[in-house]
Amino acid sequence: MTARAPFGSTDGHAGDRVLDDPAFRRYFVLRTLAMAGGVLSLVAFPVLVYQLTGRASLTALMAVAESLPYLIVGMPAGALVDRWHRRRVMVLTGLVSGASMLTIPAAVLLGSLTFPHVLAVGTAVATLWVFADAAAFGVLPQMVGRGRVASATSALVTCSTVIGLGGPVVTGVLVSATSPALAIGIDGLVHLAVAAGMTRLRWPGSEQSGGTTEGSRLRSEMAEGLRYIWDHPVVRWLTVLGAGASLAGGAVTGLLVVIGVEQLGLADDDPGLGWLYAAAAVGTLVASVSLPRVQQRFGVGLITTTGYAAMLVTLLLLSLTTSIGPGLVVLAVFDLAFTMVAVNGIVTRQVVTPDHLQSRVNTTARLIAWGGNPLGAGLAGVLTDVWGTPWALRAAAGGLLVSLGTALLVGVPRYPRLSELTGDPDDLGKGVG
Repeated sequence: MTARAPFGSTDGHAGDRVLDDPAFRRYFVLRTLAMAGGVLSLVAFPVLVYQLTGRASLTALMAVAESLPYLIVGMPAGALVDRWHRRRVMVLTGLVSGASMLTIPAAVLLGSLTFPHVLAVGTAVATLWVFADAAAFGVLPQMVGRGRVASATSALVTCSTVIGLGGPVVTGVLVSATSPALAIGIDGLVHLAVAAGMTRLRWPGSEQSGGTTEGSRLRSEMAEGLRYIWDHPVVRWLTVLGAGASLAGGAVTGLLVVIGVEQLGLADDDPGLGWLYAAAAVGTLVASVSLPRVQQRFGVGLITTTGYAAMLVTLLLLSLTTSIGPGLVVLAVFDLAFTMVAVNGIVTRQVVTPDHLQSRVNTTARLIAWGGNPLGAGLAGVLTDVWGTPWALRAAAGGLLVSLGTALLVGVPRYPRLSELTGDPDDLGKGVG
């Protein structure tokens, strides 16, 4: 087995091929299967809701339901998972999520499927994912060492986007030829299979529960994670300003099927809807492959600020686009910038955060940064029903304008490169806060 750098190290074994690590390689395979199943639901859920209801606002509400749980349970989930056995959390959430999704094709067979049923399943799966995500945040640095977090994250995101290139197209054909409920059922089976595989996965420290102090209170543990984010100036601003990016991302995600139908002229069962998701995955792929090298050459603040500017321009262009070809190009560039901003923030947090705070800091930060996601999806759906998708997208661009302006005002572009960051907020408070 490849030796790991101590968790406190930020540069040990940074150049190792992370996939040479047997534990990470098995974890990578399981995550790949989960991603393949997830792309089915990514397309199938909004298509199913739109077919059931025919309303943009309810289609966007589905996106709200899938992101809102982070706002509600993100902070307590992170603190609780720091107490719990992280691997078992991933197993249990996978089992329950898979069983929940299988109720949708079952309801179709019984002729009893309704929008509230679909909404309830989507909300339940999203809530369970918050706990699984909290566990994954802690698992990755523990498994590969801090020095290889960027490489491991890049490998996972790259795999996700490669799947995202072909997966939505295949799903679009599957949904058109059969039904979106079947695609969701397949994802449910994949969840069960991945959970079963995770029960056999081991790595040094994998059987340890969290290091929470005996007798400590949940509220104080949540506050500790929040304090770390606020006291660390780089983490603070990358997190807070991320809300504007998530508002815009939520609007696009929540309306993607609606944009395809009402703005780009596709039918609601057109396999071409899958191309919209594939185009977004192209941008995500380019970003994930290039980000480790970009982080070596440029400061994390410059990456973030440039990403905000690119997202703002492409979102406004998307609001003017009325044909499928240009729409695919604009979506690809938008997601390239969005992924750069999001993954840059995630990797930065994982590198600087102590092990015992990993789950609560990262879930709390994602809660704050993703706070705009359900708001963006919900408002965009309502505005689309009233004014149409172009004006809904332009309104969402306002959040990006605020993030970009604030980033320039507080000096985010001056933040150093990832290799220069440490976990000591006192060192970073000089000149960048």
